[in-house]
Amino acid sequence: MRALLCFSAIAAPLFAQSPADCRHKAKFGDKAGARACFQALTRSAEPFQRAEGQYGLRDYKQANDSFRLAVDKAPKDPEIRVRWGRMLIEPFNRNKKDAIDLFQEALEIRKDYPGALMGLALAASDAFETKAEEMAKKALEGDPKLYEAHELIASMAVEDSNPKKAIEAADAALKISPEALDALAIRATVEILADKPAGEWLDRIYKVNPRYGHAHYLIGHHLVLNRRYDEAIAQYRKAIELDPDHLHAQSQLGINLMRTGQDREALALLNDAHDRGFREASTTNSLKLLDSLKNFATFKTADTEVILHKKEAELLRLYVEDELRKCIRVYEKKYKMKLPRAVRLEVYPDHEDFAVRTMGMPGVGILGVTFGDVVAMDSPSGRTPGSFHWASTLWHEMSHVFVLVATKHRVPRWFTEGLAVHEETATNSDWGDRLTPSILRALKDKKLLPVADLDRGFVRQSYEGQVVVSYFQAGQICDYVNEKYGYDTLLAMMHSFGARKTTPEVVVEHLKMKPEEFDKAFLAWLDARTKKTVDGFEDWTKKLKQAFAAKKDSKWDDVIKLAGEARDVYPDYVESANAYEVLADAYEKKGDKKAAAAELAKYGQIGGRDPKVLKRLATLQEELGDRKGAAITLNRVNWVYPVNDEPLHRKLGDLLLEQKDHQGALREYRAVLALKPLDRASANHNLARAYLAAGDRAKAEESLIEALEAAPNYKPAQKLLLELDSYKKEKP
Repeated sequence: MRALLCFSAIAAPLFAQSPADCRHKAKFGDKAGARACFQALTRSAEPFQRAEGQYGLRDYKQANDSFRLAVDKAPKDPEIRVRWGRMLIEPFNRNKKDAIDLFQEALEIRKDYPGALMGLALAASDAFETKAEEMAKKALEGDPKLYEAHELIASMAVEDSNPKKAIEAADAALKISPEALDALAIRATVEILADKPAGEWLDRIYKVNPRYGHAHYLIGHHLVLNRRYDEAIAQYRKAIELDPDHLHAQSQLGINLMRTGQDREALALLNDAHDRGFREASTTNSLKLLDSLKNFATFKTADTEVILHKKEAELLRLYVEDELRKCIRVYEKKYKMKLPRAVRLEVYPDHEDFAVRTMGMPGVGILGVTFGDVVAMDSPSGRTPGSFHWASTLWHEMSHVFVLVATKHRVPRWFTEGLAVHEETATNSDWGDRLTPSILRALKDKKLLPVADLDRGFVRQSYEGQVVVSYFQAGQICDYVNEKYGYDTLLAMMHSFGARKTTPEVVVEHLKMKPEEFDKAFLAWLDARTKKTVDGFEDWTKKLKQAFAAKKDSKWDDVIKLAGEARDVYPDYVESANAYEVLADAYEKKGDKKAAAAELAKYGQIGGRDPKVLKRLATLQEELGDRKGAAITLNRVNWVYPVNDEPLHRKLGDLLLEQKDHQGALREYRAVLALKPLDRASANHNLARAYLAAGDRAKAEESLIEALEAAPNYKPAQKLLLELDSYKKEKP
């Protein structure tokens, strides 16, 4: 009886504690007290209390059922839905859609309910949405003491490269609660990103909770967004050292080790997190990706490591490895430096595998990503033919490698992206991206950001398509600087950024004007280049529609007039239903193949990439006797979509052999064999011809033997082999 009385005396105060008390204990490092508190809540008769206890103990299945019962019992209580939603957006669950629905339902019960608005803000911030700040500010209007909203605003300001705003928001949170741990972590983050000591802020965190690993998780998150992966890894290690149960930090440590090529340790950490119940998408998908690496082949040279899927490795290696080495040689001269380590390039034929590499990173429609000296990108086979220029993407990402190494990852996003965009067209004038309708609309509506704020356009879109517009603007800024000041100025700016100077400071130092003056001069330059297209966009749309209507009626002269006028207004447009193709159609119908080829040649020169269109051009060029032009055109297809196209490689091999480009012909005939053709005899015979032309008789003989092994009676191979035997006998 006495033991029972003692139990009752202990249990009573635990049941008297609220969920907020339990959460307070957890946040401030009293793990045992928090666990006992949450366990007590699970024994409550009230389903909402039970749900909070189960939530705190990470028993999410039971908590979900209890929250549902709580809502049924108190359908007009918005807080139940808010707390349920908060559970669903945690990394252990990531059920964002249902969470948002619950927050919206709470707002229907009570308009402008601060907790619901805060939930929506958190959900939006996770996807880098601009409305997150708006929701957080609205939540503060309803509850001025909601310091969590200030912490979120501060974190988003760091993401937007706005340290002044981050400090102001973090300090606002600390004014409400000096123990606002995440606000203290943001203050530490701002200092670390500026390469300044953060000890003052970390000490304040440790005094409140010496085991608060989440502070280092937050710092790591912001270091990743600034491409400072090695430092982020150190922060994630510290997070799990302080709090071994912080499985989100452990998962991010594993993911970033994988990003930097440390696959073995990454696998162990991710497996452990998964086994302990952390099933967030980035963890499970990363494990699947690591498991799939057994299907990839690795090719190493002194300065490169190329990872290709086995099903296409033999083919793509012919192009990717050579292009990577060429890129390194060119950039060593341009950037006046050598890389300290070999570059690792991973090429993914399954876009979903590549998407795993970019999970949790800002930006849309990413084609490639750079993690220091590790580059991951889509394979051309992972994209629709013509939608992806893999060679241009490779040169873009390799520019990042050199710039990040040169600056020790201290460079604003706008500059490294802008310089990489500039390098694409500097490599080949038909590479890189062109003016799109969305960019033209942004130019017309004057939506370009000031250079000092341009980083924001890459992280958090304020309008649809802003990320694409920001890439364009940054690239044009680098084009402008290169044209007006020279490439050495771009390099000098790069090194100044590496010395931790801000964009305004770099503009003043190297361009000798204030950022506002630079914006004015740059926009005037850009306007002169784009004004005709911007002003004529509506007329272009109208004339192109009229041209297609005339084509339908077979009015070819009208097509030529209307489409020609449309092309001259907006020459950059090379996507579907473009002026070049309809003009080529009209000229061919009128029997003028030369004019048709000229239009399609302009299409290719301006950056048109559809393999079908380029092959149509090559056919016309060959018919017109321009076999050299046909070879150049077909080679363009290789930089877009070299896979699954045996006829392309056979034809290009023949053209190059005819023009005595022996190495090019060898590459193309090897490509044919890599595609496992049915007619291996003729493929090997062609390869032998190229070897013989290149002066390698031994290799030619090997290829001829392989041809005859595939088809013993293949006469061309027999004849050439006899000629080789005769030559050897005649040789003194």
